[in-house]
Amino acid sequence: MQQVAMDLMRRARDETSSNKTSFRPEADEMTVKLLYGRGTLEVVIPDGCRPTIIEKRQMPVLNDPELEVAAALDGKEGIKLADLAQNARSACVLICDITRPVPNGLFLRPMIERLIQSGISRDNVTVLVATGLHRPNEDEELAELVGDPWVLNNVSVQNHFAEDDLAHVSLGRTRRGTPIRLDRRFVDADLRIATGLVEPHFMAGWSGGRKVVAPGIAHAETIRTFHNSRFMADPRATNCVLEGNPLHQEQLEILKLLGDCWALNVVIDDQRRPAFINFGEIVNSHLSAVAFIDKYALIEVPRRFKTVVTSAAGYPLDKTYYQTVKGMLGPLDILEPGGDLIIASQCSEGLGSRAFIEAQKSLVELGVEGFWESIRTKELADIDEWQTQMQLKPMRRAHVHLFSEGLNPSELALTAVRSIESVGKTVTEAMARNKDSEVAFVPEGPYVVPRSTKGTAETVAL
Repeated sequence: MQQVAMDLMRRARDETSSNKTSFRPEADEMTVKLLYGRGTLEVVIPDGCRPTIIEKRQMPVLNDPELEVAAALDGKEGIKLADLAQNARSACVLICDITRPVPNGLFLRPMIERLIQSGISRDNVTVLVATGLHRPNEDEELAELVGDPWVLNNVSVQNHFAEDDLAHVSLGRTRRGTPIRLDRRFVDADLRIATGLVEPHFMAGWSGGRKVVAPGIAHAETIRTFHNSRFMADPRATNCVLEGNPLHQEQLEILKLLGDCWALNVVIDDQRRPAFINFGEIVNSHLSAVAFIDKYALIEVPRRFKTVVTSAAGYPLDKTYYQTVKGMLGPLDILEPGGDLIIASQCSEGLGSRAFIEAQKSLVELGVEGFWESIRTKELADIDEWQTQMQLKPMRRAHVHLFSEGLNPSELALTAVRSIESVGKTVTEAMARNKDSEVAFVPEGPYVVPRSTKGTAETVAL
């Protein structure tokens, strides 16, 4: 079944390959709106600039998302939630944390209502926030995340804590040696359901599905193992790649040892409107969602640029600099080595976790190659240092410039990239330095992954 779904994804990609150059050379607009915070950052295109706007092809959004949720849960794809719940006494539903704009308010209540109507006591239904190693989501933030007060008032909504040893169950090790420890609330549930967005992911290829389970509800030891430098440095651990991706392979192996698991998958457009919803067995339903989004998010571009401007996708992804690194990696394939990468990210909550800040301090102190030498032989990565490791890729490739209104001077110093006060002015400077007026703009940031058709470009040491 998994192979069938993979073939479906390839076929869908082939059928639309002639339409996958969704970019607009020499756009007529005088401004480009980058996703930024809860709105956009309007960048005036400098005089002499020849912009290319790289964006998704227009995605057909669902006319009636509520009806589509009902159809998915009631067996549109052959799997009916009520049938799964008939012989279950407990259920655990995973949701992504606040870093993902998942429309939980759209599907959680109808899902839970079906579980209760099928005989599962509401006291035995748990909604578990798959935080991974992120901080918990609580109070008003939890209410925003869940999106429906009915859910909070009728079932238990809890956070996953990756460093709580007693809260996890061991399932052994993967063939690569990764220890598998998962949250016992999910492992012990009769009915296990993961929910989330399917979108490009800079390490795991695509988000959602199996990723909501691991690292979503994995123990810190599990996460720190398959986020070590060896996994992160693998060239297949990148955006929009599943075949040969070691993280994806680890996640599939973990699911196989876990046993039956189901998923509700959502794809949204650039205005956060649902465009695709399905429900089914976790691996194959996820691959079906990937087959859909792949046609829109992966954009073939027939050239590279010496200057690329992008974003960190706006709220909630650009709340921290930690998440901003994803935006730096998305357009790397279309950036000429030695060029300029300019990214806008609000960073309203600052840099990120204390652990990430310590990793950034090490990067500033040791430099790119020194930091790499300090982590490359570790079996267990320090918490959140993998994001700093991923930042090495754009730093080796280009001059990186950050526009952010949420970081103070000391925090900006720890980004290890150049802080700028104006995107437009920096574009002008980059055009002069590169002696090239062609500039690529990727307004949606890491939700769009441009790929050059010119083959592989070598990184350079800067």
